[in-house]
Amino acid sequence: MLTKISAIAIKSFALLVVFGTAYQAVAQAAIPYAKMAPVDQYLMTDQSEEIALARSAAPDSISRDADVQVLGRHGFETAVKGKNGFVCIVGRGWTSAADADFWNPKVRVPMCVNAAAAHSYLVRLAKETEWGLAGRTQAQMTESVKAAIAQKESPPMESGAMCYMLSKQGYGGDSSPHWPPHLMFFYSDTNPAIWGANLPGSPVVAMSDPVEHLTSFVVPVQRWSDGTEGR
Repeated sequence: MLTKISAIAIKSFALLVVFGTAYQAVAQAAIPYAKMAPVDQYLMTDQSEEIALARSAAPDSISRDADVQVLGRHGFETAVKGKNGFVCIVGRGWTSAADADFWNPKVRVPMCVNAAAAHSYLVRLAKETEWGLAGRTQAQMTESVKAAIAQKESPPMESGAMCYMLSKQGYGGDSSPHWPPHLMFFYSDTNPAIWGANLPGSPVVAMSDPVEHLTSFVVPVQRWSDGTEGR
């Protein structure tokens, strides 16, 4: 079975190795989330809490004027209309966690994408979230992603697409609960060598997802969105 390397792109083994937050015992043990939980467990009952969590992905100077989407029973819905082109959401396990946490209802990953990513990357993520809520398995999700790209229903990455992931309040899943603050940049099928990624001493990490034809560059940064020191 083909598994996704990253739909929010910091997923899977590459992220766990790079940031050193994996618990090897999890990978060796039986998957604790073998099937989908009731939909209510993936939703947040307090919309204002989800809005605040989504906004924590980026500095206030960005997130306060961003659109904010919250998760409903069938997908993301706009809760706040912004004015700067950014869109903040809280990703769930189907798109934003390591494969072992695909069905983990505790996953909450704040992210704030710019306009270019909203027109491309977020379109893909939103569709995959709808599929996750509908109960599609990892294997079914992979096939759906491949079909959507083949039929040109999923757009290529728009030039300049990027994402802030600077929240210290999120939860990335049992296998990688707390990610360091970082920025992400999205390209369609790009050679990581153009950024000098994955080389000794380079701060840039790149991951290529052959299923999504997506290359994601990860750049760790020093501070969380609230200005405090990261790790």
